[in-house]
Amino acid sequence: MNDNARQSDVILEAQHLRREFGGLVAVADVSVKIRARTLHSIIGPNGAGKTTFFNLLSGTMPPTAGQVFFQGQEITNEPPYRIAHLGIGRSFQITNIFPNLTVLENIRLAAQAMGGDNFKLFRRFDHFDAYQKKAMAVIARVGLQGKSLALARNLAHGEKRKLELGIMLASDPQILLLDEPTAGMSSEQVPELLAIIDRIMESDDKTIVLVEHRMDMVMSISDVITVMHQGAVLAEGTPNEIAGNAEVQKAYLGALYGDLGSKT
Repeated sequence: MNDNARQSDVILEAQHLRREFGGLVAVADVSVKIRARTLHSIIGPNGAGKTTFFNLLSGTMPPTAGQVFFQGQEITNEPPYRIAHLGIGRSFQITNIFPNLTVLENIRLAAQAMGGDNFKLFRRFDHFDAYQKKAMAVIARVGLQGKSLALARNLAHGEKRKLELGIMLASDPQILLLDEPTAGMSSEQVPELLAIIDRIMESDDKTIVLVEHRMDMVMSISDVITVMHQGAVLAEGTPNEIAGNAEVQKAYLGALYGDLGSKT
């Protein structure tokens, strides 16, 4: 593939991103290219700057320096709602749902918000029928059949993670930024979430950027892995390349292979 073709395949790009908190540099001159229709994982030990980097990509935090581009368009200073409307969905380590609404209402409202009908309260109910149907389809995709009328606060933790993923999918984003989607989940719950992610990648033509601490999961599903260490990019490559990288093993992976389920 020539350089022009490879460049055109880049859907999200960070150029020399930097974020300072007083004297602390959380993200230091990070440049990463995310290619369309790939699963690109960001890993690193605690304090590596992974979540801060995610916050810069999604607009929830402004960079001290550097730029972010989505499909070639600069989005560095765009507010989060604008970035969401452009086609970037973002999850968080802590579930971000409406606890007193049902599963169906949570997902339907997300679809309405992206459809421009979120404040049109006096429309006839049948005007929103398309959103209702879309929400039910999303509920099935994330494995919450039978839970559509359950209040979100009554869901098990793993079900709440599925609901958050459903809320993201309701807006039909082109790229999903998943920040530790398995956080708080038991090992028995992880395979089902992995199956949902696999289906999204296979059938929905999506791009996923993943921050995750479960190394067995990262190594099994990623196309590309970027390793961050002390706010900077230490290495980038395929899972095999990363597993065989001596610098990565020294800084991070070597300590984890003895305990694949430990949190970074």
